[in-house]
Amino acid sequence: MFRGRLPGLRFAFGTLSVLRVHVERWDRPTAGRAMLAAPLVGLVLGAAAAGAGALVAARGGGLLAAVTAVAVLAALTRGLHLDGLADVADGLGSGKPAEDALRIMKQSDIGPFGVLTLVLALLAQCAALAGQFDRSPGRGALAVLACAVTARCALAWGCRAGVPAARPGGLGAMVAGTVPGLGAVAVSAGSAVLLGLAGLPWGARAAAYPAALVAGLLCAGLLLRRCVRRFDGITGDVLGAMAETAATGTLVAVALIVPR
Repeated sequence: MFRGRLPGLRFAFGTLSVLRVHVERWDRPTAGRAMLAAPLVGLVLGAAAAGAGALVAARGGGLLAAVTAVAVLAALTRGLHLDGLADVADGLGSGKPAEDALRIMKQSDIGPFGVLTLVLALLAQCAALAGQFDRSPGRGALAVLACAVTARCALAWGCRAGVPAARPGGLGAMVAGTVPGLGAVAVSAGSAVLLGLAGLPWGARAAAYPAALVAGLLCAGLLLRRCVRRFDGITGDVLGAMAETAATGTLVAVALIVPR
């Protein structure tokens, strides 16, 4: 059974991280399994970023730790999701018909909407994380882990059955509609339980992390709904934007609902 899932894991790590993984299969069934395995990628990358942030927090303070964690996550994904967020912001902000907006999103440059969205998203992430790291390195590390896992849970929702691709080619067309709805629910529920267990050392605060996951997924869901209406489906950029939106929403929720 594990061997049958291995191509999906390779697909997930090969496309969603800088880790050098040989992708054995490139087909829609494997892509669906990869999107279901995406939270595992978030767990690995999030653990690396959380560890780096916690180490810096012990000597350099919460703000520097937050910037470090965000930078490590960006580096481990080659900035893929941030690039998607900027492209989608430019496409939505253009006000042009779907075909023209998609063409704008494919261009290599970043417009004013993309720059503004990136700046605000990164500021929100760093501000929310800085507060958590200032309280304790452990709480900051858990917040990093929560946002990284939630971001990859959002990918499963973006690829669930019934969500079309905006254009015939690219990663979006490969993964669109490949994830059963129950599969997206299952991986999100499992991730919520994992975060709740990880938060147990903080007692009553433990329930806040699954709640933050739900908040992050709701934010990503709103963006997905807007993009499907605006572009008639998803693209790889939309999935990246959903991941960053979910991460930001999760961190803001943690900052607002985790008791001091």
